[in-house]
Amino acid sequence: MRKVERIKCGNGNCYLIQEKESAILVDTSRTQYRDNILKICKKSNVKLIILTHGHMDHIQNALYLSQELKVPIAMHKADYELTKNNMIEPLVAHKLLGKLILALSIKSFHNDIIEPFEPEIFLQEGDSLQAFGINATVVELPGHTKGSIGLNVWDSDLFVGDALMNMFYPTKSMLYGERSRMDESANKISSLGKKTIHFGHGKPVSNRKW
Repeated sequence: MRKVERIKCGNGNCYLIQEKESAILVDTSRTQYRDNILKICKKSNVKLIILTHGHMDHIQNALYLSQELKVPIAMHKADYELTKNNMIEPLVAHKLLGKLILALSIKSFHNDIIEPFEPEIFLQEGDSLQAFGINATVVELPGHTKGSIGLNVWDSDLFVGDALMNMFYPTKSMLYGERSRMDESANKISSLGKKTIHFGHGKPVSNRKW
């Protein structure tokens, strides 16, 4: 059995990726959604939590879910410091919608709390998740943050975190730390060919030229 379950958390998503008797959780969302996420995860044999990047709306439940599910947390090392302080890596937006989202995000970064956690695994380009029962490899997608990553799963599904967004329409990330690297990551996603793209925000779509 292969299954992707999108767990909607307000305007964001977590994903439960299942293969045979194993599962991994991608991102952990915000505190108010933790009970529902845990309830869904407990139906499966979750072996790992992967964080696509270090922003509040993707990591706020990382410690809680890791403790409840008794599984390790994995992410890219370049975003480790970001988990301690979301303000250390400035974000930029060049479109009106992006600027509105950025203003809301910065308010959240200032006011919300991240329970400190320590990732047990640091991931990088090409790492396999086969040891956790999932046929997937890590894809580095910097630009939104320095350590943004995605997952190429079964060669048919690509989980991109916030390297791309579909809040209002499918597009490159509306917020970024480095625009040139964000553009490079979007081109990298395009080059991976026919896949279903799963966003950190919004419904999945087919891959295209971004």
